[in-house]
Amino acid sequence: MTRPVRIGVQIQPQHGDYSDIRRAVAAAEEAGADVIFNWDHFFPLSGDPDGKHFECWTMLAAWAEATSRAEIGALVTCNSYRNADLLADMARTVDHISGGRLILGIGAGWFQRDYDEYGYQFGTVGSRLDALGEALPRIEARWRRLHPVPTREIPVLIGGGGERKTLRFVAQHATIWHSFSNAPTLVRKSAVLADWCRKLGRDLADIEVSTGVRGDPSVAGEELLAAGATLFTIGRSGPAYDMGVVRDWIAWRDDQRRGL
Repeated sequence: MTRPVRIGVQIQPQHGDYSDIRRAVAAAEEAGADVIFNWDHFFPLSGDPDGKHFECWTMLAAWAEATSRAEIGALVTCNSYRNADLLADMARTVDHISGGRLILGIGAGWFQRDYDEYGYQFGTVGSRLDALGEALPRIEARWRRLHPVPTREIPVLIGGGGERKTLRFVAQHATIWHSFSNAPTLVRKSAVLADWCRKLGRDLADIEVSTGVRGDPSVAGEELLAAGATLFTIGRSGPAYDMGVVRDWIAWRDDQRRGL
């Protein structure tokens, strides 16, 4: 399968007013971004740790009304913060509000301050991954039982590169794998994912490879594209949410699609 290059923008919901975030979302869609992500945290991850910050899923519901073309989702939802069946229903609802443009990005969670201040059990990396493994089939089962069902088979994006558990979950459940990797690491972990796909009877070509990027697309983009990535996401933080580099990556995407 030959996949088109796609560009995502992660509008990080930190350090800005919601009006800043909404303008950034509009600018990203107008510029031609294929996917607009936020993230699922309760406090900033950079800059002032007590700076302005907004919640993920209520924001996604608003974006579903405020946008018309781009797919939307979290990069990524923390599995620990919501009951799996409730999360499935939330995703189904945003899917309908958006007219079928939601991506369910999900991961095991890692930011301990979120857990401590909101009263969640932090546990261990292993226990959080086990909980994710238990949640994914529950989400899929709930989607089949909801009335109405989702408008489409909601794409599931799983973030992370753990080779024993996370990549197995990707092979079992994901349509998109988001890797936090440079090009050599992406090649190595893709080989591990391919092995899981063989063991589980999954076609590796059915899984889109996604990665976060920065810098010059003519360098970073070409390396990651050669390593197998086709969805490239640029993070933008508030309050400015400068879209200049995003436009550079979109122009590079358009050149790739034209075969230049």
